[in-house]
Amino acid sequence: MSARERHNETQRRYYADASKTRMRPTATPYLHRHVDEMVRFAGLEPGQRVLEVGCGMGRYTLLLAERGIRVEGIDLSAPLLDRLREFDGGRFDIPLHAGDVLAPPEPLGTFDAVVGFFALHHIHDLPATYRAMAELVAPGGPVAFLEPNAWNPLYYVQIALNRDMTWEGDRGVARMRRSQVFPAMASAGLRDLRLERFGFFPPRVANAPWGSRVERALERRRVLGPVLPFQLFGGVRPAA
Repeated sequence: MSARERHNETQRRYYADASKTRMRPTATPYLHRHVDEMVRFAGLEPGQRVLEVGCGMGRYTLLLAERGIRVEGIDLSAPLLDRLREFDGGRFDIPLHAGDVLAPPEPLGTFDAVVGFFALHHIHDLPATYRAMAELVAPGGPVAFLEPNAWNPLYYVQIALNRDMTWEGDRGVARMRRSQVFPAMASAGLRDLRLERFGFFPPRVANAPWGSRVERALERRRVLGPVLPFQLFGGVRPAA
């Protein structure tokens, strides 16, 4: 068994319990903010065909579909995809693919964009996976991921204290740095590489009526910029 196969099997075991409450789809201000930022950052538009890598139970997939985006999902865990189908309930009939984007289970075709939400840090080989994703996006299309900020210490506290999380499953958070991700994107031939950070509060506070207003005010404080919890990594496949 190769290192990638061992890693993928570890991730499948990590998500074998499809009851993880933090992964369930909900329509909260906290999650809508994540989707808002991704849509803006990647320039997503209704009608576009978009692949979501590591879609899980559809926490973000369904919100993208609600915006008229023709989203498809790929995930290592078939049980999580089964839960996504349950949550969808036939509303959007989202095409789902069980497997590794580095070696898709069937031909996927070409997408207007490839995106992911908190999935990149679970990937074993960043350069190889970016090269595979770059082949799936149309020329001029973006590859964009929303990820934890490796420089925010609260993530490591969360991993240590949350029973749903383990260092074995989430250790990739430490690689979510410009010095790791940008070379992987560049190796895939992506251009116009960008990194943006946002957010401040955990879900309970961010979902409060006043949470969004205070959070955006804190984001504007330059001293906090390097440790804001959420970061968007993006690059574009050259048009020619």
